Order: sequence, then structure tokens, then C-alpha cells
Amino acid sequence: MDESYGSRLGQETLRPTSARKRSEAAQSPAPPSVPPPDPVLLDQSFGHDDIALLRRAVRERLDPVGVDSDRLHGFVLAVNEVLTNVVLHAGGHGRIVVWMTAGSAWCTVTDSGPGIPERYHRPPEVPGGFEVGGRGIWLAYHLCDEVTMATGPIGTTIGLRLALEGSPPREM
Repeated sequence: MDESYGSRLGQETLRPTSARKRSEAAQSPAPPSVPPPDPVLLDQSFGHDDIALLRRAVRERLDPVGVDSDRLHGFVLAVNEVLTNVVLHAGGHGRIVVWMTAGSAWCTVTDSGPGIPERYHRPPEVPGGFEVGGRGIWLAYHLCDEVTMATGPIGTTIGLRLALEGSPPREM
């Protein structure tokens, strides 16, 4: 276990300092198996200038997972739309976390804005052809296998899920 992982968990890394301690450590039972790699692929605060970099970072971190190229591009587009909404409507900055679970890639985007209006709390209708805006959340609902939302006057967290090969997509 590397020092940063142990520190992150609030644990100390054990290092025998004497020959006697090294000998005792060699005779003790084997430590439990090494914990699985951290499922968090990206955890970063962002602002306006970071959106393009974050699109690329999300794509690069999920590309090795083997997601179909079109689905991955759609997921990255949905993430981009949510990031853009934070910058335009929720104070200009937020936090993105991308992680893996069994069978899915997840992205949460959190802000400290005023909350999302009630009309967007469910899958929205198709925006009119000449309407300005209103497509970000609509796209997210159509490009992701699941969209979750927790919103209120102190901020919003949007969760986006992409089912990986062999895991069930959302039911429409």
C-alpha cells in the first residue's frame, strides 16, 4: 500500500524500524489482500476555463473501460452539458467526481447554486426548435442510462450513469 493511499484513509503506513521489528513482521501472518484500486477516476473542482479539459479527462479515464465509442461520446456530451449549466446558472464553479461501480460508470456534478427550477426535476419535454437553452438536462436524460438529481436552495448534485457492457441500461 502506498503512503498516499494510507494517508487518504487516515491510516498510518507501518514501517518496522529495527531488525527485531522486521523479524516480527516477517513471522506474522500475511496481511489481508491489497484493497482494490480506488474506483474514483476523477475528483476535481472546476470553473469556466476547465470545461474543455474536463471533457477530455472524462473521455480519457473512461476510454480504457471499453465503453462503445458512440455511447462514451454521448456520456461525455451529457457531462459537458451539466458542467456548462453549473457555469452558466449556478455560480460559475462546482465539483466533478467520476467513478466506477460494478457494471457502471458514474459522474456527479455538484454546485452551490440556487437550485434547479421545478420544471426540470423530471425528464423534460423536447425543447422547441427556436428556444434558446433548455437542452442540457434533456440531452443528459437521453444520453445516459440514469440521471439522478438532488437540488435545493443551497446547491445541486446531478448524477449521470453509463451502463457498461453486460449491465442493464435504464428503462424508459
